[in-house]
Amino acid sequence: MSALEQSNAAPVRGRVDRDGRLIEAEPMLEALHLRAGGVPGGPIAVPQIAALVRLSRRLGIVVSRAVVAADGDDDLDLWVRADPGDEGASLSVSGWRRQPARPPADAPQHERDADFLRAGADWMWETDARLNFTALSSAAIVASGRPTADLIGRQLTRLFRLEEDRDGNLPILTALADHRRFDRQVAILRGPTRARYRLAGIPMIDGAGRFAGFRGSATGIGDPDIPANDTRDPDAPAFGERLDTALRVPLDHIVSAAEAMRAQAEGPLGDDYVGYAGDIASAGRHLLALVDDLVDLQAIERTDFRPSLEALDLADIARRAAGLLAVRGADRGVKIDTPGEDEQAPAIGEFRRTLQILTNLVANAVRYSPEGAMVWIRTEREGDIVAVVVADQGKGIAPDDHERIFHKFERVDPAEPGGTGLGLYIARRLARAMGGDIIVDSAPGQGARFTLTLPAA
Repeated sequence: MSALEQSNAAPVRGRVDRDGRLIEAEPMLEALHLRAGGVPGGPIAVPQIAALVRLSRRLGIVVSRAVVAADGDDDLDLWVRADPGDEGASLSVSGWRRQPARPPADAPQHERDADFLRAGADWMWETDARLNFTALSSAAIVASGRPTADLIGRQLTRLFRLEEDRDGNLPILTALADHRRFDRQVAILRGPTRARYRLAGIPMIDGAGRFAGFRGSATGIGDPDIPANDTRDPDAPAFGERLDTALRVPLDHIVSAAEAMRAQAEGPLGDDYVGYAGDIASAGRHLLALVDDLVDLQAIERTDFRPSLEALDLADIARRAAGLLAVRGADRGVKIDTPGEDEQAPAIGEFRRTLQILTNLVANAVRYSPEGAMVWIRTEREGDIVAVVVADQGKGIAPDDHERIFHKFERVDPAEPGGTGLGLYIARRLARAMGGDIIVDSAPGQGARFTLTLPAA
């Protein structure tokens, strides 16, 4: 029995540090790393494995999926599991089936699977074999109004109520029994919006040939709560929906393709081209952020816009916002100091919109902070008002600009790379719609303090 055949009996393990270096590896994995051009203790040289580790660490969850890695004149079919930790990630690699290199004619099937899922999709998702979510795109978090931590590891039916087809069947369950692809599964998003989606999915197979879950998409198919004879202006809400649908899917394709190029998933590229791919991905994400902001802008400026008010904990939401920005802060060497885990700040507002506001404020604080700086988040209460203060050590904002930065398409420093110039405008409009406000206290050279206030619960 060859070493490669022996490896099928048990996973081959390794460990990656926080800088992406393969610091421990069993012989099979070490040998593959070296054959791919790596050096002992250096960055992972197999692009597909390196990309999976980065994804796992960015999401903070275990990610398992099939990859195909080039190895000399052959391909290796691998099943890679990355488990993130404080100091990096642990790896488990199984499968190790050697195949002749795929000819170009095989590629269209992968492309057809991608087109089957992505064509017109609003967002993407993945589950394990028990239909527990293992990954959700950012658009899914926005649509559901629920934080990632409330959904990852939960069953798909916690997010959706599935509808039977004309024959009384649930397409997703039929596909689950047969381990095959499906589409046309109508599902109602649980929560106040009750938005209807069409779900589609393709099966994922692990390195041992076992069914490992679905990779799928969700496509909006209309709101059941709006009757056919509704007389509201159809162009008002529809504009945002058309804009989102028309731009998000192609931009998602652009960002995904650019990231794949930057990860060199299809083979090595020159340093210049890797840099170009990174620039394209960054520009694509900027445009996606602009789409998000324009859709929000269109929604909040409608005369009938009303947030759904509920009791919430501002301290908890502040910690969640900081968690969402932790990786970005670490990349810039900026530490985020949050309210203690036992601290509470009961208030009245809409959870999703309040999280959106605080994420914007913390993101701005991180963006404009120098390397090695600190961002502080504190909660306060005065009478019937609860406040969250986000303070940074940036270069500050001149008093004459304190109101300007809350106008449309204005930024703290237009000369610096940054957001769309809509974030603070939208944030203040949302805060005021919930009975609160946002104010800024800053001066040049003294950092900035942004304070979100809401009614106390």
